[in-house]
Amino acid sequence: MTDAPQPERLARLNRLEALDDADLATVVRAGRHVHLPADWALIWEKTPADKAYLIVDGEVSVRKGGQEVARLGPGDVIGEMAIVNHKLRSASVVSLTPLEVIHYTSESLERLLAEVPAFGDALRGTTADRLGTP
Repeated sequence: MTDAPQPERLARLNRLEALDDADLATVVRAGRHVHLPADWALIWEKTPADKAYLIVDGEVSVRKGGQEVARLGPGDVIGEMAIVNHKLRSASVVSLTPLEVIHYTSESLERLLAEVPAFGDALRGTTADRLGTP
């Protein structure tokens, strides 16, 4: 899409600063750039892992059993843990603001992780932060 974020814009995002422009361009091309409204349910707890999102702009609420457990924003990836671990979703995710995201299918995310190891490192960093592990 013509309005997809440029690699240099993604390079300023939390976690993605270690990726070079070629890797960032691959990250953008691997998914679909979309805008979503506030109060949009992106992911539902206890459902199959079929998609993930890289947040370019905006904020989401991560909820388990209806209770907020985290707020995430630009540079964070949501939905990846269930895909990587081949499990059902452990939480729901709802947009708190209008969102700009890159949407990945489970297949495109798995290909991207194989093609851009530094992106996998960024995902593992996000996952470790959420789980409270070093």
